[in-house]
Amino acid sequence: MSHHQQRPPNPAAGPDGGTIVTASDIGTLAVASLKSFGRRHKVISASYLYGLTALLLLTLLGSGTKLTMDQRRRYDRIMGTIDLQAEYDAANTYHRAYNNYYHAKGWISCDAHCQHYKKIMERKKLEWDEIKAEGNARMSDAKSVAGLWSEVGVGEATDSFWEYFASGKRFAKRQSMWDAVFMGFRSMGRDESMAEYMLKMLMQVLINFSMGLIMALIIFIFGLWNVIQTYQPDPLAALLFFVTAACAAFAFVSTYLLALYGAAAGGVYGLAKMAESNGRIEGGGGGR
Repeated sequence: MSHHQQRPPNPAAGPDGGTIVTASDIGTLAVASLKSFGRRHKVISASYLYGLTALLLLTLLGSGTKLTMDQRRRYDRIMGTIDLQAEYDAANTYHRAYNNYYHAKGWISCDAHCQHYKKIMERKKLEWDEIKAEGNARMSDAKSVAGLWSEVGVGEATDSFWEYFASGKRFAKRQSMWDAVFMGFRSMGRDESMAEYMLKMLMQVLINFSMGLIMALIIFIFGLWNVIQTYQPDPLAALLFFVTAACAAFAFVSTYLLALYGAAAGGVYGLAKMAESNGRIEGGGGGR
């Protein structure tokens, strides 16, 4: 005679025998996945932690070291020697010369009359470039007085990052607007439900923000070295500033995207649980 051993009831099992996934299970899975990723990609993890530390110090200590009175005086004196009016006049002269050349040339040819305006345009362009180069050299001298780690240097790097970050978000919003229109047309043609359309649109918004912010981060990092060079720092200080600023930008963008994905996942999970609860209530009411 065989005896069948009865298994103890599973507290995580639902009424149909399936496993109920709780919020704590999702949190545990997310933490475990992050730990596993950190062990496999130590360089990325170290860069992220270093960037978070830099952001924390930037928040607590402020944006760079304050200029001394002597530094401020020398900085303002050099910046005051930049002739902005001359650069403005040279730019206007060049654009007028280019406009004359543009209207004088043909579709595929440039006669003697056109060549005359072309030479004038090239000469005005050269003059404008020389004035800009002189102004940039004087500005670089003023920045070298302030220093790369000063409030001027850190502020310029921070402003550059926020500019690219805002551009990335504008790209994502603009692209998402167009995706909403075209995906709406396709959904009507395929007779999809509103829930399917909203889920697809949510995924597309996340993709757009990821693309926009990652591209903004890459462009910022590539342009960061040009900003650093204008302060004429020593190589070690320049390398340290570059690594710190790049890691801080990477940490901020990564945290922003993780928070965005987490909020989206939490919202979808909450709506799914609400739908499940409503289904159970309707099912229970129908069986009475």
